[in-house]
Amino acid sequence: MKIICIGRNYTEHIKELNSETPDAPVVFLKPDTSILLKKQPFFIPDFSENVHHEIEVIVKINKIGKHIQPQFSHKYYDEISVGIDFTARDVQDELRIKGLPWECSKSFDGAAVIGKWISKDKIQDINNLEFNLQKNEEIVQKGNTSDMLHSIDALIAYISKYFTLKIGDIIFTGTPAGVGPVKADDKLIGFLDGEELFNIKVK
Repeated sequence: MKIICIGRNYTEHIKELNSETPDAPVVFLKPDTSILLKKQPFFIPDFSENVHHEIEVIVKINKIGKHIQPQFSHKYYDEISVGIDFTARDVQDELRIKGLPWECSKSFDGAAVIGKWISKDKIQDINNLEFNLQKNEEIVQKGNTSDMLHSIDALIAYISKYFTLKIGDIIFTGTPAGVGPVKADDKLIGFLDGEELFNIKVK
């Protein structure tokens, strides 16, 4: 399986990072070793002094697909959740300045939190879905899929032009504004439509 991530998919997040709005989705990958194991804390890596949380809506692919048309994208996933794309922001900034790939800042061990999967059938409207992240019982990020520059179905169609999607692949669909640093002893809880889907500690 592979983890396919989308950057710069919410206007306010683009603004907070002083980035440019891209013409097409920004795509990068994480290896399966990035997945934080269940019931394990997130350990801040020793190569970064500024790791940020980025909560995102995620979907799991349920069948093989290539060159998927947007009107058929909804058939390629039936489970949805929220996750965190942890980002070593100081490392990323240095790489961006040099025009180098981001992977060392986003694809390290434990950098992908995967929440509990729920059936897409439980969701009334995929394109109007609220989610948020609590840090130490305070909401620090909140978003709605209606604010995406590229919808979930549009992303699936776009990604499948370049990569064959396989069963079990996970797509991170982008983060809203409010990203910020984590520190040891922080507690992070992710919610989708009011339902708690992950709860992790930072070490």
